[in-house]
Amino acid sequence: MRTFSILLIILLSTFTVKAQDITGQWNGVLKVQGTQLRLVFNVTKSDNTFSASMDSPDQGAKGIPVTKTTFENSRIKFEIANAGIAYEGELSENEIIGTFKQAGQEFPMNLSRKAIDKEVVKRPQEPSKPYSYYSEDITFENPKASISLAGTLTLPKKEGVFPVVILISGSGPQNRDEELLGHKPFLVLSDYLTKNGIAVLRYDDRGVGKSKGNFKTATSADFATDVESAISYLKTRKEINKKQIGLIGHSEGGLIAPMVASKSKDVSFIVLLAGTGIQGDQLLLLQQALIASANGATETDIKKTIQNNKVLFEMVVNSNDNQKLKTALTNQINELLKNDTTAKIPNGMTKKTYVSLQVDQITSPWMQYFLKYNPAPALEKVRCPVLALNGEKDLQVPPKENLTAIKNALTKGGNKNATTIELAGLNHLFQESKTGSPADYATIEQTFSPTALEEITKWIKVQTK
Repeated sequence: MRTFSILLIILLSTFTVKAQDITGQWNGVLKVQGTQLRLVFNVTKSDNTFSASMDSPDQGAKGIPVTKTTFENSRIKFEIANAGIAYEGELSENEIIGTFKQAGQEFPMNLSRKAIDKEVVKRPQEPSKPYSYYSEDITFENPKASISLAGTLTLPKKEGVFPVVILISGSGPQNRDEELLGHKPFLVLSDYLTKNGIAVLRYDDRGVGKSKGNFKTATSADFATDVESAISYLKTRKEINKKQIGLIGHSEGGLIAPMVASKSKDVSFIVLLAGTGIQGDQLLLLQQALIASANGATETDIKKTIQNNKVLFEMVVNSNDNQKLKTALTNQINELLKNDTTAKIPNGMTKKTYVSLQVDQITSPWMQYFLKYNPAPALEKVRCPVLALNGEKDLQVPPKENLTAIKNALTKGGNKNATTIELAGLNHLFQESKTGSPADYATIEQTFSPTALEEITKWIKVQTK
């Protein structure tokens, strides 16, 4: 899953001030979809000119110059025009009551002279140290990419020989816990499996955490080589049963697992958690329609959006020249904006910048690969046992279309040990959910449904008897 990112643009800020002094440090916590990001604005004065810098401690960023800033009649406004970002608030003694805006979205955020701690989010399933099993931080090499990857290997006991699974994360840069929206699904899953006698290797995606490499330029095929490297590493460990190495992939990870299993005799079983069975362009159109409907969009607006995106996706799928594709997409999006009077460009962002951002996103290496990739051929070549699970309320990887496609591909390939299950009441993250909407992920306390955890573990134990 792709997560919300905050664009920080390096620009200088000047403003004038009357009566009230706003120099010094201002602290706030931005809350976006369950994620908390501390922001610090540092305001200084030179002669009659003020300048400011911004720190983002949780992103390891310091001294970032702030965009144009105005201060008038106690109203303060910071603007980052070419990123569609603005912060506006009212100064009252030692506090600024305001709102952070980006790309048409608004998030309340107050600033204070005092340092502000992030709120503790209740996640009752997260295990805490000391664990009842052995845990070791490890690194392994991917020789194809010339990078090292860092992760954690958990074993039921320090000594012994155990079956093992490698956890493969969903789309977007994720750490070894697949941490997103205040949840750590892979930490919870790893803890449960290890307590049930199954070793687990989970690792930071390339370019994330302690892993090396460039995430932005990588595709699903590149991530598959990371998994292959993890398998090679496990084969060097005396605690691992070399004939019982399995893969568990979530979302995009459920697309990658069959890619690896179809080519490797070292994979003895795979578990697909909300894995895809249909081509990427078809999947995204279904996903967009379902999520838009859940968010209250009208049928007319949904139909129009899907029609527009279908045209853009087809251009990508049929293209083999990246420069020509970018030019064609730029022209097409400009034409769509011209003909669609309801289309809105985010406040503070120019049309040119908006179109450029859209083109860059759709022509990224990952997106182009994903839109063109059909998982069926790889699934047809998988010979090891397969368990495919989807939540009934999954709006990102709709269960019926994808489980049916997965089952059909495995059957076509002659795989006689394939199980597909649709779990009632669960969303894309395998949380118990009433709506399935991604907007609810962060607000749900549960990280991983006990029913899903039990189903996965029970099936793996059968395969590793």
